Amino acid sequence: MTDQSPLFLPLIFLGGLLFGIGLAVSHMTHPEVVLAFLQFTDLGLAFVMGGAGLVTMLVIGVASRSGRSAPLTGTTYGRRLKVMDRNVLVGGTIFGVGWGLSGICPGAAYASVGVGNYPILVAIAGMFLGAYAQGYWRSTRAESATATAAGD
Repeated sequence: MTDQSPLFLPLIFLGGLLFGIGLAVSHMTHPEVVLAFLQFTDLGLAFVMGGAGLVTMLVIGVASRSGRSAPLTGTTYGRRLKVMDRNVLVGGTIFGVGWGLSGICPGAAYASVGVGNYPILVAIAGMFLGAYAQGYWRSTRAESATATAAGD
């Protein structure tokens, strides 16, 4: 791991705070707004996601072509390619179903607590349990694969 600037964690915190404020201002912290989007009665979320995607695409495109390193971490900018496999499809499906049932995604759930929506803590607990279960399943699967390879 490269040496990180002492500003790394405070800037991560400020970025998350700015993200949360943006979600609150755009009302994406309200599950009913997200559910209205999923029912095609309010397409405001499409503009919020589209704007975020456009900014991200431009910044990553410019940064990865610059040949420079990130000032806070020293790592080179670049794309991280992920193989589209069964795990990605199953994980994306579970994420999407959870998003549709609860009406809120993880980032907006945390921001939702910040605007006083405390019942969302139940959904956040579910996200933690799901992440833990996935991590446990994956590590158990890796251990059994290692044991099988060692036995051969």
